[in-house]
Amino acid sequence: MNKKTRKYIKIILPISIGLLLVFYSFSKISIDQIFFYLKKSNPYWILLGIFFGTLSHISRSYRWNYLLNPLGYKITFLNSFFAVFSAYLINLTVPRAGDVARATLISKYENIPFDKTLGTVIAERIADLICAFSIICLAVFLKKDFITNLILEKFNSMSAFSLVFGIIIIILFIIGLNYIFPSLITKIKLFLKGIFEGVLAITKMKHRWAFVFHTIFIWIMYVLMFYVTSLSMQEFNNISFAPILIGFILGMFSIGATNGGIGTYPEAVVIAFSLFSIAEEPSRAFGWIMWSSQTIMIIIFGGISLLLLPIYNNHRNKSITN
Repeated sequence: MNKKTRKYIKIILPISIGLLLVFYSFSKISIDQIFFYLKKSNPYWILLGIFFGTLSHISRSYRWNYLLNPLGYKITFLNSFFAVFSAYLINLTVPRAGDVARATLISKYENIPFDKTLGTVIAERIADLICAFSIICLAVFLKKDFITNLILEKFNSMSAFSLVFGIIIIILFIIGLNYIFPSLITKIKLFLKGIFEGVLAITKMKHRWAFVFHTIFIWIMYVLMFYVTSLSMQEFNNISFAPILIGFILGMFSIGATNGGIGTYPEAVVIAFSLFSIAEEPSRAFGWIMWSSQTIMIIIFGGISLLLLPIYNNHRNKSITN
């Protein structure tokens, strides 16, 4: 498969999956039903969720300087803010393209080599990956009995032969990958090496504790954004924090599968909440309300950012020359 074909597949496949899941979701709940739940929800909780989401992006914009400073660069907060929101908006068109776009924009407007800006974005993602893993561990700890029973139930339903056969297939699959796709295994090794080096770089950072604070703050805002939005619907007022965490985790992973999580996000919430026997209809309605509120915020701030980024820098360059 050539590069051009792979490029088209990367664009078309997420869009196709997203549209398919949108059609599936709307076959289970109508737009009128979603608006019914929206109308009877508390708008102040939704607005607070949007506020927490905005705070997380502001903190991300501020955090970026802590990675660029050791390299000898300092960017203005507004350029960082505009680039971050522009990246989120671009993610709505092409999944995962936002990080490259963010690095490109800062490289262009702050005259920093692209490899440096992209490197810092990757380092950011490594820090975010550690936080995401920590949240998963917390969710497992809170519902360890539930997860243990689920695993035991699956194992008990399998015969010893099926279990051994499954393990052999997995081992052969890994060995086969190593021989058939050696470049894939190499990429995985490089990825794991990159994570280790990224963590090491963060520990050697001059303002590492400020960086760690912003990283933790960002993820607390992410969780709060999900939690307070759930409070807007009376159907979720009495649920425990565990389904909130599981819903947040599955929703988080679903975002990268399609353009901005369209279609996948509401269905991920339904899957998560169904594990706790929460009704599908309000869960699906909440998934769409949650996704729509944050997406509208990204479209507004991202659109303004893309518009103001060249205007701000033209004015800034004129001020410097004068």
